[in-house]
Amino acid sequence: MRRVVFNQKGGVGKSTITCNLAAIAAHRGERTLVIDLDRQGNSSRYLAGDVIDEPGPGAAEFFESTLKFSVRGVDTGEFIIETPWENLHLMPASAALDELHSKLESRHKIYKLRDALVELAGEYDTIWIDTPPALNFYTQSALIAAQGCLIPFDCDDFSRRALYGLLESVKEIQADHNPDLVVEGIVVNQFQPRAALPQRTVQELIDEGLPVLQPYLGASVKIKESHELSCPMIHLDPRHKLTQSFEALYDALN
Repeated sequence: MRRVVFNQKGGVGKSTITCNLAAIAAHRGERTLVIDLDRQGNSSRYLAGDVIDEPGPGAAEFFESTLKFSVRGVDTGEFIIETPWENLHLMPASAALDELHSKLESRHKIYKLRDALVELAGEYDTIWIDTPPALNFYTQSALIAAQGCLIPFDCDDFSRRALYGLLESVKEIQADHNPDLVVEGIVVNQFQPRAALPQRTVQELIDEGLPVLQPYLGASVKIKESHELSCPMIHLDPRHKLTQSFEALYDALN
């Protein structure tokens, strides 16, 4: 299964959701790959720590290789690294993605990621793609390459207004490039059950028939500790309430 975690709005938890669900998959014995397409590299640092500061293979190098003609093609495995966690591999991001963007777009390399992931299908049970907070070349490549789409939502009015345009963008990708792409659901993040506004906002989405997933992910200081230590919740504190929510969300998807 190939999943993309996508929202054009920043700060909604894309990297946190991607990495924790992927870590759960790997922890349960699935051979798992995370592809980080956000030049900020939050998912890369979360899963691999300071290792990503060292020169090495990654998403930028993969896309750069697609600009060069080669009879033998591209070995996507060359751009993937191991993480400290068993069964969990990573194609890390770097700032070099910015420099390549216009070249890739002008030379219509939008299907290269899909082709590479199809070739990797036999090597990984599950692939998770983290995207930048924009509908750019990399996000479109991810949506074209994926089979399922998860949309993080952080329970405010700005996010709700942006959600409708986002869903229209996904529909356009489905119609023009990837009819097999399924919006698996909206992941409610940073949910505060005792506050009226988040409850009302989420209920309105449900009433409109949008695919809101359960359980909702609560807010916790523990997740900040998890980021700082580059340690997904399943490894940092398996019994924590938020870890259990991530596990329940993973089960709901599988």
